[in-house]
Amino acid sequence: MAFNMDPKKCPMPTQDPSVRNKNFSEVALGYTAEMAVNEAKRCIHCKNKPCVEGCPVGIKIPDFIAQVAEGNFEAAYQIISQDSSLPAVCGRVCPQESQCEGRCTRGIKNEPVGIGRLERFVADWHRENVHTDPAMPAPNGHKVAVIGAGPAGLTAAGDLAKMGYKVTVYEALHVAGGVLMYGIPEFRLPKAIVQQEIDGLKAMGVDFECNMVIGKVLTIDELMGQYGYEAVFIGSGAGLPRFMGIPGESLKGVYSANEFLTRSNLMKAYLPNSKTPIYVGKKVAVVGGGNVAMDAARSALRLGAEQVYIVYRRGMEELPARKEEIEHAEEEGIIFKTLTNPVEIHGDENGFVKAITCIQMELGEPDASGRRRPIEVPGSEFTLEMDTVIMSLGTSPNPLLRATTPGLETNRHGCIVTGGDDGDTSREGVYAGGDAVTGAATVIKAMGAGKAAAKAIDQYIKTKAKG
Repeated sequence: MAFNMDPKKCPMPTQDPSVRNKNFSEVALGYTAEMAVNEAKRCIHCKNKPCVEGCPVGIKIPDFIAQVAEGNFEAAYQIISQDSSLPAVCGRVCPQESQCEGRCTRGIKNEPVGIGRLERFVADWHRENVHTDPAMPAPNGHKVAVIGAGPAGLTAAGDLAKMGYKVTVYEALHVAGGVLMYGIPEFRLPKAIVQQEIDGLKAMGVDFECNMVIGKVLTIDELMGQYGYEAVFIGSGAGLPRFMGIPGESLKGVYSANEFLTRSNLMKAYLPNSKTPIYVGKKVAVVGGGNVAMDAARSALRLGAEQVYIVYRRGMEELPARKEEIEHAEEEGIIFKTLTNPVEIHGDENGFVKAITCIQMELGEPDASGRRRPIEVPGSEFTLEMDTVIMSLGTSPNPLLRATTPGLETNRHGCIVTGGDDGDTSREGVYAGGDAVTGAATVIKAMGAGKAAAKAIDQYIKTKAKG
C-alpha cells in the first residue's frame, strides 16, 4: 500500500456558516469513502502505537485504519466495536486533539491522522449499510443494575451484556442517553445516532427503565436487596449546575447551561415546528468558555438571538473548549468578550434581565490549575444591554444518591470516592464511574470508566460465586 504523505488532514466538509447558524442540522457533513481511504493512508503504522495509549478505551486504532485504507469498512467497524460501545458518538464529540491524535507520530511535524473523522466515517457507514442486530449473548444467570443511561452507564451496560449479564439501566429522565441526548446539541450529535446506539444495547438484552430517580423511587439498598441485583454501577453524571453568586441571578431570563440545553434538546427546540417553552432574547450572554458554553451560545443563535456573546474571564488562548468548537462559533458570528467577568445582572420592572455589568480582567501568575489567574482591573466596570444570561460554569454530582446510600463515601465536591481505576466504592458490590466520580469531564473518559468498572464487576461476581 502506498502511503499518503500529505502534511495536512483531508478537510472535513461542513455546512456554510451563514446557513448553519440558522438551523440545527449537523455542522460537519462527514467524509466520503474516497476521502476516508485517502486519509487512512496517511497512517504510517508506527511500531509503538502511541495513538492507542492516548485512547481511554484502548481502540486498536492502527488496525481499524488499515482496514479503512483497503476499503474494508465493515471490518474496520468490527475492530472498533471490540473496545467501544459508541463509535458514532466518539467520532463526533471526543477531544481527539488531546487524546489519540495528540499522540499521533504524524502530528510531530505535520497534522496528525484524522482518527476521529475516520471513526465517524466507519460508524456511519455501518449504520447506513448493515442492518442486522448484534448477536444476543448467552445468559450467565447473574444480574447487574446500572444507574444512569449516559456514556459511562451505556458502556458498562454494553460490556456486561456481552459477558452474559442481565442488565437493567435506570434513568432519571424520560429518555435514555444522558448528556448525549440532553446536553449536546443536535448540530453536533444528532439524536437519531444516539438512539441507534441505545437500540443496539436493547437488541443485546439490556433493559431500560426511564423516569426512575434512584434515591427517590428506589434506593441502592432496595436494588441490591429485594430486587436481587448482585452489583450496581453508578454512572449518574454531574448534573447539578454552579452559579456565580452575584446579584440578579434569580431574574427571569437567567439559565444554567444545563437547563437551557436540556430544554432545547428534550423539548425538541431543534425541530422547525416545535413549540418549546424556552425564552431567548435578542441579546444573549453565555458566561464561561468550555464546550458546554459553546454549545449554549451556538444553540441560542439558532433559536433566534440576534447577538450572542461568550463572556470569559481569561483570554482566547486559555479557553478550555475544543479548538474546533471555538472556530465554528467564531465562523457563525458568536462574539467573544474575553478578559471579562460579570459582577451584576440587572432586571426591569417585570423581573426580566435587561443588562449585565462586567469588569475587565488581566492575567496574573498561574494558579493551581496551571493557568494564569484572572485579576480584576479596578474601575473598569461597564454595562451591556442583555435579555438572556446563561451560566456555564461547570457542574457537580446531584447529592441525592449519597444522601440515600449509607456508607457511600464522597469527597468535598460531592463526587463518589473510588478505590482505583476499576471504580470500586466504599460499599461492597457498588461501583461508580464517569462524571459522578470525576466531576464534569469528557464522554470518552466516562466510557473508559464504564468499561473498567464492567470488567471489575465481572471479576467481583465470579469471585463471589466461587465462595
